Amino acid sequence: MITVLVVDDQPMVRLGIRAILDAQHDIDVVGEAGDGRTAVQQARAHRPDVILMDVRMPVLDGLAATRAILEPGQDISFRPRVLMLTTFDADEYVYEALRAGASGFLLKDSDPEELAAAVRVVAAGEAILGPQITQRLIQRFVDVGAATREPHPLLRMLTEREREVLTLISQGLSNAEISGALFIAEQTVKTHVSRILQKLALRDRVQAVVFGYENGLVVPGRGAGWNRDRSR
Repeated sequence: MITVLVVDDQPMVRLGIRAILDAQHDIDVVGEAGDGRTAVQQARAHRPDVILMDVRMPVLDGLAATRAILEPGQDISFRPRVLMLTTFDADEYVYEALRAGASGFLLKDSDPEELAAAVRVVAAGEAILGPQITQRLIQRFVDVGAATREPHPLLRMLTEREREVLTLISQGLSNAEISGALFIAEQTVKTHVSRILQKLALRDRVQAVVFGYENGLVVPGRGAGWNRDRSR
């Protein structure tokens, strides 16, 4: 059973999200919060697997709450997946949410089925980025020229194969797609991913994607794998 904390400053939104998730056989909503400060308290009290976090809230916004929950030094045995929810797709919120450690970003007008699926995806340790969000993230790196920065020194710790896998992760490919692209077993891909995250001190695949763009492994406009239709 996947346990979920719903965080939004609008009671009707929380009610709607709870209704959608309560209808799922494998998801259990264990708590709610109407502001970021309460969200931090509820997260520590309930220790959910996934937190659905609104961005704009009173007292403490979703970005600050996410940092407080996931910041280094907190209980390492409790590392929930945070899925950011918003009614808009402003560039700075997308980027900062991912850097804060969020595992995904989804617009509130997504279909109920898409919301439930997103909870399952991030609970399994994968990343979830809606298509609009993906385009905004890519455009940010185009605008700031992040791909021209000096590569991070930790990149030298990766083997050639691990760099290939990291590049494909940064393009948005799943383990199965990477397996097909490199003609290696999916379990081997999982092993590579685990070693990459460990060597680069990254929390999950989302941070690996950001790392890849920041260090020029994927040049916006050329990384076709990032934009491919994942439903095929």
